[in-house]
Amino acid sequence: MSTASDGTGLGKEHLGLLAAMALVMGNMIGSGVFLLPASLAPLGWNAVAGWIVTTAGVLVLAYVLTGLTKAEPGAGSPAGFVSVAFGQMTGFFVSWIYLVSIWTAVATIAVAAVSYMSSVLPALSAAPFGPALAAIVLLWLTALINLRGLRSAGGFQIATLAIKIVPLLVVIVIAARLLFNGEAQVMPLDAVPITPGSINASATLTLWALLGFESASIVAARVRNPQVNIARATLWGTGLTGLLYLIVCSAIAMLLPMSIAAASPAPFATFVARYWNGSAAAMVTLFAVVSCVGALNGWTLLEAELSRDMAVRGLLPRWFASTDGEGTPRRALVVSTGITTLFVIMNGLRSMRGLFEYLLLLSTSATLWLYLACALAAWKLRVCRPFAALGTLYALWALWGAGIGASGMSFILMALGLPIWLWTRRET
Repeated sequence: MSTASDGTGLGKEHLGLLAAMALVMGNMIGSGVFLLPASLAPLGWNAVAGWIVTTAGVLVLAYVLTGLTKAEPGAGSPAGFVSVAFGQMTGFFVSWIYLVSIWTAVATIAVAAVSYMSSVLPALSAAPFGPALAAIVLLWLTALINLRGLRSAGGFQIATLAIKIVPLLVVIVIAARLLFNGEAQVMPLDAVPITPGSINASATLTLWALLGFESASIVAARVRNPQVNIARATLWGTGLTGLLYLIVCSAIAMLLPMSIAAASPAPFATFVARYWNGSAAAMVTLFAVVSCVGALNGWTLLEAELSRDMAVRGLLPRWFASTDGEGTPRRALVVSTGITTLFVIMNGLRSMRGLFEYLLLLSTSATLWLYLACALAAWKLRVCRPFAALGTLYALWALWGAGIGASGMSFILMALGLPIWLWTRRET
């Protein structure tokens, strides 16, 4: 990984199409796919419909972002598009709530990793605060990797990227064998009534697994030929990941008995143990833990870099813009890790699954404010207006599906950014 500078502080290295696609898919494939089958199992075939609706909605939003990237190449990021359309203050609040969504996402991924560890070490879930304490330790270990510098964090991310695909491929192969040999007992279509409310609930849960499709747009300045490659990386990466998730999660939810899938702390391992053997399931669990840790590392890097970038652009106090000799934003990294630790502590009394689902919905609803703002910005800037209208409706529908608790809390967290905005105005 090059640390040379081109005078802008961004370095001379740029991402090509394949690297940009890897960024999109790597940020999307993390913890969500490994725990979601348990959350989706009680919804039956509503979950399959939810995956289809979510993938379609995300592709619409992805198309809007690519349209904005072509129309406003100087904006630099999704929050930049909002600033162009509605002013810097609106851009701050959108950037702020997106940063909050990353904090909650990092906490959620840590919880997911601990959930998979608990299937190997049951003592983690037996202690009253076991899952929360283990998640906090994992948060700070990942922060230490990032504190060693960008080369350390980037090397760790590359090392874990390929591993996370292995459990997905294993599930696909097992499901294909079961279906081909006629051994599969698929959940009946009428096992759970298909209703709009249930589809909405499943679509909100599945959206968590597809968060991060905007990654290429966020680093537009680092992508070679961005007006072409960002569109391809975003749309192709999102489509491929959505299809992969649909197949894998549906296979587990439809082929495992509902009671088993819903109660499992590690549904991937449970699926492999039932239809293959326990040794393979133990390996899948290890792969899943590594996948979660890899995603945790990537999002930890992103939360620190986003904080530093906001400070450079005058959207956070300049104190956060400070870096060490290797360019690592140590202050932003330590503060962000401390905040994610608080998110875990505040929900430490919930069950592991309950903690995961609450943080999932909070992170999803927080991110949806960015998606909604970008869709509205595209409409105002007259960029792909039909898709902007559809994206606006989808974002509003998803916010409603997240529930008044999560969506209301995310709005409150957005409003809590007001003192920080006033602080930054005093510095300018």
